[in-house]
Amino acid sequence: MDERFDLIAASEHLSQQGYVILEDLLEPDLLEQLRTGLDELFAREREAPYDPGDGPGAPEDAVTEAYLDGSYAITGAELARMMRRIRHTRAKNFDTPWPVEPQKLNKTFIHIPNLFDHDRSQYVRNLPVKTVLSHQLVEHPVIHGLARRMLGDDCVIGDISATSIGAQTTGGSWHLDNPLTQMPEPLPDFPLGIQVAWMIDDFTPENGATRIVPRSHLTRKKPSWARGDQENEVALTAPAGSAAIWLGSTWHRAGPNSTDRPRRAVISFYQCSWIKPFSEYREVITAELAAQMSPTVRYLYGLSAYGVVRG
Repeated sequence: MDERFDLIAASEHLSQQGYVILEDLLEPDLLEQLRTGLDELFAREREAPYDPGDGPGAPEDAVTEAYLDGSYAITGAELARMMRRIRHTRAKNFDTPWPVEPQKLNKTFIHIPNLFDHDRSQYVRNLPVKTVLSHQLVEHPVIHGLARRMLGDDCVIGDISATSIGAQTTGGSWHLDNPLTQMPEPLPDFPLGIQVAWMIDDFTPENGATRIVPRSHLTRKKPSWARGDQENEVALTAPAGSAAIWLGSTWHRAGPNSTDRPRRAVISFYQCSWIKPFSEYREVITAELAAQMSPTVRYLYGLSAYGVVRG
């Protein structure tokens, strides 16, 4: 454990204020490797967006398409790709329909954009099979230690993705993290998950640094899914190589980026082991990939952390 960081103090600040910033966690060499590797991934997936195939249409598709189009700042091409992914996934599940309309659906069960802000901002998902560098991040002793302190020693990764907030974008919508979006108010008074933003670039008030509302988790309420300023919001700013951590129940959004350059980060979400993960990694981790991971990393990605066939 890095003696520069006091996990007791960090966990207390996180519990009380809903966030904490830990500066200079990443070694310069690893930070540079992440920048180079992520830039290659961002460019590759813009050139060839994820497209697993398609599946049969269904009567509810029009409602789903309208919901997605109204919820995200996306192009028609990205909306079409999302619908292809949805139909493909539904076909893999024997064309089983959702029992509720999409706005009431668990967000774990539906595809969301990889390109947003009308293609100026981007996610790269499924990082565990795209870069071995993600393994070093999820097992980082300071961050993993903080996650275990907040969520229990058997916590797992619900998602790890890279994000690039594009130049001249207006910021995201205020929200909480899964599964809190599906829960009634008052929300639980204990943490279900923590989000970690590994800063690949400096986070500044001008370039899209994540915005949060301190102590908003104590309200046990959800924010409205809307853009714009919130009273008492703060930008989580620090140099590249630092990490901003917030509770899943803390109100947050991507900030506006008024600069001429994107703001990059790796976002990793740790959650209680009994919650369904936002992204399923067990299906894509091969024996060859698993051999490159420690037992801790394999467990964090979901191996040995799911319901078993009992007969």
